Amino acid sequence: MKKLRVLLVDDEIMIREGFKRLFDWEAHDCEVIGEAADGMEAMAQIDTLKPNIVIMDINIPIMNGLKVIKLARMKHPDIAFVIVSGYDDFSYCREALRLQITDYILKPVNYEEFGTCIDNLKISLFEKRVSTTEESKEQEERTIESITRYMQANLAKEMSLSVLADEFHLNAQYISQLFKNEIGVNFLVYLTSIRMEKAKKLLLSTSLSVAEVAEQSGYGDYRVFTKVFKKSEGITPSQYRRDFLDVNDSNGERKGDLQ
Repeated sequence: MKKLRVLLVDDEIMIREGFKRLFDWEAHDCEVIGEAADGMEAMAQIDTLKPNIVIMDINIPIMNGLKVIKLARMKHPDIAFVIVSGYDDFSYCREALRLQITDYILKPVNYEEFGTCIDNLKISLFEKRVSTTEESKEQEERTIESITRYMQANLAKEMSLSVLADEFHLNAQYISQLFKNEIGVNFLVYLTSIRMEKAKKLLLSTSLSVAEVAEQSGYGDYRVFTKVFKKSEGITPSQYRRDFLDVNDSNGERKGDLQ
């Protein structure tokens, strides 16, 4: 897998230096190719460098981050944007969601959590690539696509490299290497990510208990599920559901609309 090209946008040089020095981009198959301190410079760098990922602060001079994203989307729809901001405000989060931001991270940055964000972003980019790939694909690409589709369709079942090896008549080590080569993350990171996405959808769109959500997401023990969910999202499954319902109540929206 090619390294993903990253642009850093923040008016504070110490923040940009922190991202460059304190986060191991190489370990996540990424490289920082440029940086910008204001909205106009960010637009120019996006047009020139064409990054895969833009790490963007909202409160930057000349043109704020949300405006930059809105304009950049018109010309570069495939760029993934991650907002890193000091604003813990629902109105910003709602606008970010409307602009299809990959993630919204609060300062000060927890670089372990940021690493999870980057891994999830790579998975998202892979799945988007799969959905738009033409028929003339290499055999190896067809294989990883078949494997990930099988995993998505069978999340409630036992899932391991040995299970996949038996299902696809392939060597487990070969499958493990496919994940790293084609998606950029290991098998367990990918499995946990899609299980968490399934769990979040069930929590927000159904009235299933946490134990039932855990089971349908592939966790036989809801206590293990709760521990993994909290590590991934920062809060428990119950709190995740409660926060969503509280936001809907405060904005006069009908509960359960999110699918």
